[in-house]
Amino acid sequence: LTGVLDDCLCDIESIDDFNTFKIFPKIQKLQERDYFRYYKVNLKRPCPFWADDGHCSIKDCHVEPCPESKIPVGIKAGSSNKYSKAANHSKELEDCEQANKLGAVNSTLSNQSKEAFIDWARYDDSQDHFCELDDERSPDAQYVDLLLNPERYTGYKGPSAWRVWNSIYEENCFKPRSVYRPLNPLAPSRGGDDGESFYTWLEGLCLEKRVFYKLISGLHASINLHLCANYLLEETWGKPSWGPNVKEFTRRFDPIETKGEGPRRLKNLYFLYLIELRALSKVAPYFERSVVDLYTGNGHEDAESKALLLEIFRDTKSFHMHFDEKSMFAGDKKGAKSLKEEFRLHFKNISRIMDCVGCDKCRLWGKLQTQGLGTALKILFSEKEIQNLPENSPSKGFQLTRQEIVALVNAFGRLSTSIKELQNFKVLLQRTR
Repeated sequence: LTGVLDDCLCDIESIDDFNTFKIFPKIQKLQERDYFRYYKVNLKRPCPFWADDGHCSIKDCHVEPCPESKIPVGIKAGSSNKYSKAANHSKELEDCEQANKLGAVNSTLSNQSKEAFIDWARYDDSQDHFCELDDERSPDAQYVDLLLNPERYTGYKGPSAWRVWNSIYEENCFKPRSVYRPLNPLAPSRGGDDGESFYTWLEGLCLEKRVFYKLISGLHASINLHLCANYLLEETWGKPSWGPNVKEFTRRFDPIETKGEGPRRLKNLYFLYLIELRALSKVAPYFERSVVDLYTGNGHEDAESKALLLEIFRDTKSFHMHFDEKSMFAGDKKGAKSLKEEFRLHFKNISRIMDCVGCDKCRLWGKLQTQGLGTALKILFSEKEIQNLPENSPSKGFQLTRQEIVALVNAFGRLSTSIKELQNFKVLLQRTR
């Protein structure tokens, strides 16, 4: 896989070098730090689209929630929007003021109206979100230690897994059903169509809709790469052994076995990497402010985490071949606005489909990676708000919750790992020839 990517002036070799030598080692270290390793997730939300009959009973699908005693005090006590020590200490005061304000209004309101007010506030908050966010206050939402629940092949496959990806592509990728889209070499073939009609149709789409498809395809490729690289190879004496499975990799990405589809998928992975890389470079000013602490309660660790994060931002800015998102939604204002809203709602729907994944571990990582990409999109479409941030107070115009920050960093970490794993597979394939 070589050469320049479509829809951006960047070549694969430059990304490989940049990722291997600059990004990968640092993002790995960052993901191991307390602030980024604990992710709060609700794995019990029901599937909103069909009766959830595909629940996985394989033991490797299980996710072990984190005991309360292990969660750093600053993460456990903090409100989802706060990341600094001062903000956490002022939380009780804020709640008290909020209760008084609501109390003042409530004396003249019916319970129904009160609920409507709360719903409106929630609606306003959700306007810039590209994802359906879990309610962190739900009793079903639990902290998970991502380091103890790594993403890998669990054995979850078949109709339930297919249904999820099919629903994502067929109902959310701006595609008429008459155009056949090759999904995976493991899927039943549809006659002699090798998918070229799909790509001819895709080229005729506007940039935004092409980008949307590439993001989803890149995410799919990345997840498939993780599964091939962390495959259950054998179980001896009851102890599982995980590692790269070259045969599985070939089956999913080889040009001959996939009728030319595999390399396209891998190119979309690189494209997605560039989009999230761009988002990281754009959001840097948000984190450079002194008001942002990455607060866990351990001052020394928090300072180190922030220093490492800022170092990664400096690296992302030094990369000279970024994707230019200004070319998106640049038509007439009315058309651009409605297309952006359509884009957001399609992506939001995909984040809801993640609640239909039958394997808990796959659901955890699916939710985290879609939330990370949703956060990246939110950043790219909030450039003005980020530029106008106040230095010493939390911003009303642009906010990231701790969940969004953790998802953004870990999702990009997964893409960085995918590109690194791809290098490993190249070496392994050369040895087997």
